[in-house]
Amino acid sequence: MGAGRAAIDEDSDQRADPIERMIARGQYREAVDACAHAHGAALGRLCMALLGSQAEAEEAVQEVLILAYQTFPTFRGDGSVRAFLFGIARRMCARAVETRVRRERRLRVVHHVSDDPRPDEVVDSRRAVDGLRGALEELRPTDREAVLLRYVGGLSYREIATTLAIDEAAARQRISRALVRLRQLIGAE
Repeated sequence: MGAGRAAIDEDSDQRADPIERMIARGQYREAVDACAHAHGAALGRLCMALLGSQAEAEEAVQEVLILAYQTFPTFRGDGSVRAFLFGIARRMCARAVETRVRRERRLRVVHHVSDDPRPDEVVDSRRAVDGLRGALEELRPTDREAVLLRYVGGLSYREIATTLAIDEAAARQRISRALVRLRQLIGAE
């Protein structure tokens, strides 16, 4: 084993994230499996929010994991694996939305309803979701992405910054601006 490879292995052993260690060791299949288990649900929620279709979201998550597997050899570890995956998902979903033939954008927010909801709860929940969906569509696309990454994807400001290729202060500013605008839009209804 050469001195360079030994240094890489030593660095990879000191990484905090076990997925990053797998990637550094060239264990790409295991890394994708770990990514699917650790981040699959959050990726699915983000893709669902961006695409508005469960079937498209599930397909997008699979494509994200395939692309991640293909690009792991070039992963530099500048940000977290989570931010790396969400960046792929964001770009993939943006391309899917751009290429849709339909003019109407369908942006859905995944919401939680109790197991046995009362009819009035379902109606109120549906109205709230529709109002939020409409308000989200009024945001700038860059602000909407930041809000979805934060509140649907659960990413930290640092991860959002990495995902959107901006600095952390800009990520905070986008989310703050979007929340102010959402409050205005929702308050006006």
